[in-house]
Amino acid sequence: MEKDIKNVIKGGEFVIRETSHKDIFIPEEFDEEQSMIRQTCADFIESEILPKLDAIDAQQEGLMQELLDKAGALGLLGVSIPEKYGGFGKNFNTAMLVTDAVGAGHSFAVALSAHTGIGTLPILYYGNDEQKERYIPKLGTGEYKAAYCLTEPNAGSDANSGKTSATLNSEGTHYVINGQKMWITNGGFADIFIVFAKIDDDKNLSAFIVERGFGGITMNPEEHKMGIKGSSTRQLFFNDCLVPVENLLSERENGFKIAVNILNIGRIKLAAAAIGSSRMAINHAINYANERVQFGLHISKFGAIRHKLAEMAIRNFAVESAAYRAGQNIDDAYEKLVDNGMEAGKARLKSTEQFAIECAILKVWGSEMLDFVVDEGVQVYGGMGFSAEAPMERAYRDSRINRIFEGTNEVNRLLIVDMLLKRAMKGELDLMAPAQEVADELMSIPDFEGADDALFGIEKKIIKNLKKAGLLVAGAAVQKLMMSLSKEQEILMNIADIIGFIYLAESTLLRVEKLVSMKGESDVQGQINIARVYLHTAVDEVYISGKQALCSFAEGDELKMMLMGLRRFTKVDPYNSKEARQYIAKQLIEANRYCY
Repeated sequence: MEKDIKNVIKGGEFVIRETSHKDIFIPEEFDEEQSMIRQTCADFIESEILPKLDAIDAQQEGLMQELLDKAGALGLLGVSIPEKYGGFGKNFNTAMLVTDAVGAGHSFAVALSAHTGIGTLPILYYGNDEQKERYIPKLGTGEYKAAYCLTEPNAGSDANSGKTSATLNSEGTHYVINGQKMWITNGGFADIFIVFAKIDDDKNLSAFIVERGFGGITMNPEEHKMGIKGSSTRQLFFNDCLVPVENLLSERENGFKIAVNILNIGRIKLAAAAIGSSRMAINHAINYANERVQFGLHISKFGAIRHKLAEMAIRNFAVESAAYRAGQNIDDAYEKLVDNGMEAGKARLKSTEQFAIECAILKVWGSEMLDFVVDEGVQVYGGMGFSAEAPMERAYRDSRINRIFEGTNEVNRLLIVDMLLKRAMKGELDLMAPAQEVADELMSIPDFEGADDALFGIEKKIIKNLKKAGLLVAGAAVQKLMMSLSKEQEILMNIADIIGFIYLAESTLLRVEKLVSMKGESDVQGQINIARVYLHTAVDEVYISGKQALCSFAEGDELKMMLMGLRRFTKVDPYNSKEARQYIAKQLIEANRYCY
């Protein structure tokens, strides 16, 4: 996509800046090569994974390794790896597309994502030339399988509190690692472990590239889990594990930064995987609704079922719109940093770090979207949804981990607001001036000026007002609570919900506006309805979250004034969302698949 990257939007800036549909990327713009890569992934899942799901879940000896080898032979493990190391060297959004396409692969998708993401990227982005030359080519083919060892029994969300230790031996040749790691995906068969430990009395973690062959590594049996049963999940124990000093990854005490930055990538890619998994669940639900007959009719004829199918598609479309918008923002930021002379690996990390707010939003909304979709999928199937003979039972169980993976959704909600406010404090984002403008507007006569009469003129004004509502609530919370705001987690989560719904509603509207410019209004009526339904849902969510937050810290006349302002900024004309959902459902049912 050709565009001027000199004025690329900053991470989190969507809260205060209007974006043109011309400046975003939408999935309909993927080129022929990218579409072929997606099809290769889809074919692989269809032929190699779906017929073997029971065997994968039973952890048939050697099967997951064999499947990863086959994926490596097709190049699916090397999409993000530079050509000099044997990979394809594709951009971030193409890697997102692969994650999306593989997302329907249940436990296999988890194993692949752990290998290509948190297992490989720390070396690719933080390793020195010798480390990259030694490990990256073999990770790209699957000859080496990778795992990521961060979590400990007493160090989950508070990862930097880990107790695993590393001590330099008397000869100065090896670090001696001792400690315990848990919930290690791919732990049972990985050849390479990215291990986080504290050297001596350091305050922060360091990271090490540890080969299984170094010795001193033992593990518990496979964990018995609610879902993703085919994913190898082990506790690992390091007992005087000798790691050569040259296998220290990056600099001493840089491990926590590595963990945080790699998790940013993991979060947005989790959203991509959720999109692919959700799309498959929606297809199953539509197929079943078109086949199942009750009361002499296919259940796809019933309004309640149609409502479910439409809402499933609406939420998937919204997350997809935001995910590829953010992915392109990351690619644009990367290009700008490289053009300014930054080394490619550092630029990739920095560009993702810049959009950490969007990554956290997508992790939360993607995982919760998938949970909603599979739950409604079970309901569409009725009794068969609860049976392991039908596909929804596995989808339902496998989806639940995503709200815990890559930082719980509660932690990510807190991070959304924390990162936004810290950037404002540093002067990287000017939130204070727009927030003050909103406060001043509350004291003025309401704006009765009509919206632009162009297509989506009304919707754009609604988005603009939702951003004012967000600034009103966040600004008032900061002013009223000051330093104690960081302890008010419920209020912070209210603000995060406002920010997230604004981002997804705007992303969806921008995608559809761009589609109209490409295809014409008449060809995208379903997508127009999707954008409008999601926007009106977002209005309700912003009002509810805003009201809850304001009532938590304001009172008396001050509260009444702010609630009046909130009502002003969330006031919309009545909209028949039932009719719009029925239109969307009709298109899905006629296509007998997710068709957007």
